[in-house]
Amino acid sequence: MDLNSDLGESLGAWRMGDDDAMLAIVSSANVACGFHAGDSAGILQTLRRAAEHGVVVGAHVSYPDLAGFGRRHMDVASADLMADVIYQIGALQGLATAAGTRVRYVKPHGALYNTIAHDERQARDVIAAIHAIDPSLYLVGLAGSPLLDWAQASGLRTVAEAFADRAYTPQGTLVSRREKGAVLHDAHEVAARMLRLATEGVVTAIDGSTVRIEAESLCVHGDSPGAVQMAREVRALLERSGVRVQSFVDAAPSEALR
Repeated sequence: MDLNSDLGESLGAWRMGDDDAMLAIVSSANVACGFHAGDSAGILQTLRRAAEHGVVVGAHVSYPDLAGFGRRHMDVASADLMADVIYQIGALQGLATAAGTRVRYVKPHGALYNTIAHDERQARDVIAAIHAIDPSLYLVGLAGSPLLDWAQASGLRTVAEAFADRAYTPQGTLVSRREKGAVLHDAHEVAARMLRLATEGVVTAIDGSTVRIEAESLCVHGDSPGAVQMAREVRALLERSGVRVQSFVDAAPSEALR
C-alpha cells in the first residue's frame, strides 16, 4: 500500500507543513507546482529531500489559484487547462532533474481533483495534457470515480486513492470541507480506519454505514493539524499488521524494465 502526502506547499515566509518529517514516513510525495502553493526554491528543496529519502515524486497540479489554495472551482477553457497542466508538470520535471530525481506521476490538487473525478470535459483535458508531455506518468485519482475509467481507456496507468484524514459519504465520495466532521484529527482513529481499508477494502462513512473503497494509495494531507503524527501512526499500524508500505511505482512489476 502506498502512503502519500501533499508537500512543497510553503510560499515565501508562509510555512506549510513539515516536509522533512513527512518525507521520512511517506512512500510518495505530491509536490506542489506553484499554481496553488509553493515557490521554486522551496519546491526544489523538497525534491532534494525526497531524493535523499528515496521517496517517489509526483506533480501536484492545480487550477491557477494561489489566493484560494487551489480549493475554488474554476470553469477553465480546455486549451487553458491543458496548457496549465503541461506547464506545471514541465516545471516540476525541470526542478526534479536538478534535484537528482524524476516525476513519476500526476495527482491533481483540491478543486481540480474533485472536479475531474466526475466532470468528463475537464477530466479529458487533464488526461490529454499528460499524454502530451509524458504518457508514461501515472494518474492518481479518487477511488471509484469515472476519471480512472476514462484515463485507463486512454492508455494511462492509474492509481486509485483514498484519504486517511477525510470523512466519506455513504456513496463513497468525500464529505465537503464545508460540512462538520469532514476532516478527521484523531491519529489512532485514522490509523485504524486505514488498516481496515487496506485489509478489508471498506471504511465507515460519516453516517455510520460501511462503504467499499478499493484503493492503492492512502493520502495524509500535509497541511492538516497533526499531519506528521497521523502519517506516522498510519504507517506504523499498517506495518505492524503485515501491510507493506511502498510506492505504487515500486510495486509495479514492469518498472524494473524501464
